[in-house]
This record gives sequence, C-alpha cells and structure tokens, in this order.
Amino acid sequence: MNPALQGYLAAMEEALATAAALADAGAQLHAVADLVEGNNALLLAVTDGSVPVAARRAVLDQLLAGKALPEVGRLVHQAVTVVPAGEVVSSLRWMGSRLDHAATRPAASASEPFDEDVLGRLGSRNRVSGYAAAVFEGLTVSDLEEIEDQLFRFARTVEANRKLRYALGDRDLPVAVRQDVMVKLLGGKALPATVRLASYAARGGRARDIVATLDTLVEDAAKARGWRVARVQAASEVDDAQQRDLSDALAHLTGNPVDLQVTVEPALIGGVVVQVGDLLVDSSTRHRLDELKEHLLASEEAYRIPGSPTRRDATDG
Repeated sequence: MNPALQGYLAAMEEALATAAALADAGAQLHAVADLVEGNNALLLAVTDGSVPVAARRAVLDQLLAGKALPEVGRLVHQAVTVVPAGEVVSSLRWMGSRLDHAATRPAASASEPFDEDVLGRLGSRNRVSGYAAAVFEGLTVSDLEEIEDQLFRFARTVEANRKLRYALGDRDLPVAVRQDVMVKLLGGKALPATVRLASYAARGGRARDIVATLDTLVEDAAKARGWRVARVQAASEVDDAQQRDLSDALAHLTGNPVDLQVTVEPALIGGVVVQVGDLLVDSSTRHRLDELKEHLLASEEAYRIPGSPTRRDATDG
C-alpha cells in the first residue's frame, strides 16, 4: 500500500477513534468502493490515469459532500491524490478493512496503535510525511512556523545527544517506549501537533533514521506554508544581514521563499555548506582543502615515473 496513504490513514484513525467513528468510517469507505465499481461511468472517471488528478478528485469530492463523514471525504480525496489511478478502489477497500479491524479490537488494546509495516528509508519517510499532511490540514501559518521551529530544535537536540540518539535509534527498544521518550521530552514544551508528529516519527519512520526523519518533518512543515528549508552549516555565527542575503539568493534560485536552519560547525574551518532538497553547495574551507589534497595526490600519481620507487620505498631503503 502507498506509504504516504498509510501515514495519512494513521492520523485519520486517531481522530476517528476519539470520535468513536471507526466502524462507520470503515463501512462508508467500503460503500464508496462499491459505488465506484458498480457504475461504469464513475469507475472510468476515477480510475482513468489520463484524467487529471484534480478532475478525478472533484468527482468524488462532489459525490461525497454532505453524505459521508468529513474524515472519510478527506481519506478518499487523499487516496486519489497520492495513489495511481488504477489502485484507487483497492486503496479504499484497504483503508476500510483497516478501520474495520481497528473498530473490532478488544477494548484493552484499542488505544494501542497498529504496528507499521517495515519499509525502506524512502518509504518510511514518505509514510511519516503522509501523517504530517493530515496533521497540517487546518493549521494556521503561525502554527506551522512554530511546529517547524520546534521540530528543528528537537532534531538538533537528538543529533547532539549521543545517549538519546542511541535510545531513539535502538530497533530492539519497543516502539511504545521510544514514543514515550518523545512525549516526555516534548510534553508541555511544544504544541500538541509537534508532539504527535515526533511520536509518529518513532512509529512510522525507521529507528536508525530518526534524526533524518525529524528533518523531513521540518521540511514538510515549511512546504505546508509555501516555503523551502535550507540547512546551513557555518564555520562561525552567521549574522542577520548575512542570513538575509543568503535567504534572498536561495529564494531566487529555488523560486520559493526559503527558511534558513543554521547550525555552527567549527570543523568546517571557514565558509558554509548549504542544502536545499537535493541541491548541495559546499563552499567550506575544509571542502576546498580536501579538493586541493585530492588534486595534489592525483598530480603526484600522474607524474610518477613507472617503476620508480615511492617515497615510502625510498625511505625504507
């Protein structure tokens, strides 16, 4: 099943469980799937990949308006958005079955989340991003900005604390324990949405990838408010004027407003390393010294006379 839809459903499942509406939502999703499959014109409109996603979404949005739970409408809308056209109906049935199962679990385990499937690095991050997409819906820009900042600072805390990073990255430690660590560290210090996102990162993401998963959530929060995140590593403090100049230059390059997340790394010696998505610009002194070293070694190798002793051979002799 599509990882992004898995994550989105996990967030919707929490809301439906709180409203005691899991069974109703599951039944409605199955009913939507039956309706689509039972009408050839509707089936073609929904599953034809040549029809734009926006048009296929509009068909089902209009069909369900006022006739289904809001959460069901959102799940159907998201399925059409992220799943290939030919897999929409099977995705609706999968979501319905999962909610059915959640609704019939014993009361003692009802509050315990499903164990997520084991996915690779990209799949796990996409799943967490799907969860974030559901959490972000309806939040204000100021809330998104605060969540982004809180997640960034928490990611840096985890990254800098070896014991904490090891604990959260320990795959043998039960998921519930790792989530409890997240909640205790952030509870009362961050927005509830931030706590939810960090907690799900421990469940939906890969344990050994926890810092990168948190950074992915930072980027998701920035994108939700129409910005891009630029991770900046600088050899020394970057003042406000320098940050403005760098932000303006990156905004011009990427075509979006850019939010700088700056960390100081003295080991760079001088300069900065900037990453925006897949774009990486390394103008650090350390990088230039490494390049110079490689150039010198390559030159020495190129000009060495075949069969002549190396410097080490000459010394040993």
